[in-house]
Amino acid sequence: MAFSTAGGGPCSPQMNVTPLIDVLLVLLIIFMLVVIEQKPKGLEAQIPQPAPPAARNIPPPDSTIVIRVHHAKPGTEHAQVLVNEEAVDWDHLRDRLRDIYAIRIERIAYIEADDDIDFQDVADVIAISRIAGVDRVGLLTEDGKHAPMTG
Repeated sequence: MAFSTAGGGPCSPQMNVTPLIDVLLVLLIIFMLVVIEQKPKGLEAQIPQPAPPAARNIPPPDSTIVIRVHHAKPGTEHAQVLVNEEAVDWDHLRDRLRDIYAIRIERIAYIEADDDIDFQDVADVIAISRIAGVDRVGLLTEDGKHAPMTG
């Protein structure tokens, strides 16, 4: 019994993997391009823009509501709140604003506060006004000009 190893035996089939690797690389590139094109999108925010020079001197219209937050009177813990020069208690502010905006189409309010008022009081007024039905809230600066409104 002699075995010959030099080319005389039957050929075994061999798979050519070069075309399969080419297809694999093309698919890999396609998937990489698809992933790159799908960028994650975060929350959309309205960034305040400075008002044009002509619009800076225009006061808010008379039909808008201005909520003023002033220093607290002695003996009270919250700041004093005025809605269009009408003093309103903190407990009745939401009901008063709800009554005002019940018949209005334009639901915009401006908030003006003293310089050294705690921001928590201003944030409370903003929250109460949003609960009462105000869609947009603008902040008035110390010279009476309005800052861009938030949605």
